[in-house]
Amino acid sequence: MVVSQTPLRLSFVGGGTDFASFYGTHKGQVISATIDKYIYVIVKKRFDDLIVLHYTENEIVENVADIKHDIIKAALQHVGIQKGIEIITLADITAKGSGLGSSSVLTVGLLNALYHFQGLQVSSEQIAKEACIIEIEMLQKPIGKQDQYIAAYGGIKKIEFNPDESVSITSLPFSDSDKNKLQSAIILHNTSVMRKAESVLEEQSSNIAHKIQELKTIAGLVDELETAFANKQFEVLGDLLAINWENKKKLASAVSNEHINQMVEVALANGATGCKIAGAGGGGF
Repeated sequence: MVVSQTPLRLSFVGGGTDFASFYGTHKGQVISATIDKYIYVIVKKRFDDLIVLHYTENEIVENVADIKHDIIKAALQHVGIQKGIEIITLADITAKGSGLGSSSVLTVGLLNALYHFQGLQVSSEQIAKEACIIEIEMLQKPIGKQDQYIAAYGGIKKIEFNPDESVSITSLPFSDSDKNKLQSAIILHNTSVMRKAESVLEEQSSNIAHKIQELKTIAGLVDELETAFANKQFEVLGDLLAINWENKKKLASAVSNEHINQMVEVALANGATGCKIAGAGGGGF
């Protein structure tokens, strides 16, 4: 039996520049961090040839092609497992529609577990690449690459997306004390809003050609935040989040709504210096 534990993530600044239609011709980059809330995948060999799945639903099938869960189906096809396996997925929070990268986190954790189940050791880079293949190429999801890479590598990272499809990962130099200071300055609030990211990201993706200036502004915030973190100026994060959020709302009509806008206004009125809407979550780095 194999158990994988993969962290959910916060995207600080740069989100939206990880789409190929942007980073193919412009500088795509993000700063993201994983948190101490996880998605767990349990994989075990069965005594028969059935495929048994337990998530929010239960499935018992004889063939991979009959699986309803699209990510599990695609992952099994990708690694070449055809039968005799049981898969259980669990999450520390209600992961679906939380805005914490849960679909990509599941894909990364599932691939990791399936490869270990086969007795194979694979790198974080390979896991991230193959998670992108499954979600973007096989399943045709209108998403970017940041979630797969931050889930596979963990920690606090600057991630750069290059025109040749390579991805550069930089670990930001945070001591335990630095992490504690940054964490103490952040509140991750449950908005009680759950939604499918694909519906928002599909519109966002189709708008990229018309939102280049906003995306350039968002990408530029990454360099500013990296410098601020290097100088231990953690208070700058709030101001950059506010700029990021105002530009992010322009990328698609469903990025925000009246309920979320009111929550942001109340937070700012009560002394918050910046807001980043993630849907739900909690914990620290």
